[in-house]
Amino acid sequence: MTRVEFYVLPSADTAGRLRAACTLAAKGWRHGMSVFIRCVDEAQCREMDELLWRFRAESFIPHDLHDENPTSPVVIGRDQPPEASQGLLVNLDPTLSPHVDRFSRVIEIVNQAPELLTVCRDNFRLYRQRGYDPKRVEL
Repeated sequence: MTRVEFYVLPSADTAGRLRAACTLAAKGWRHGMSVFIRCVDEAQCREMDELLWRFRAESFIPHDLHDENPTSPVVIGRDQPPEASQGLLVNLDPTLSPHVDRFSRVIEIVNQAPELLTVCRDNFRLYRQRGYDPKRVEL
């Protein structure tokens, strides 16, 4: 069964969510997992692409936008199905991915923005209703 975790950040900083997504993508890739970063829209996809290029000067995270190379170790996209199964989904979208079952692990990144907290609480309940056992992880 897919492991679902909600990583909770201590601030309401939007940029912090994106940096956390980069950190998690790098960690997943270093552990040999294929990674799919699911963004809200095309603008956020481009922002994540740029951020991954400059995230850590001392290391490179191999990544591509889904439309450019869906088989990259780290893929940035929207609702496209992942090319590799059983990888890691880092979900930045406020909705659940239609492809949750294609991943072995799903991480939802939550910050303290009131509207995002409300959506994430609802998503936590939705995961439970669908038979998952979501966990909360404080960062």
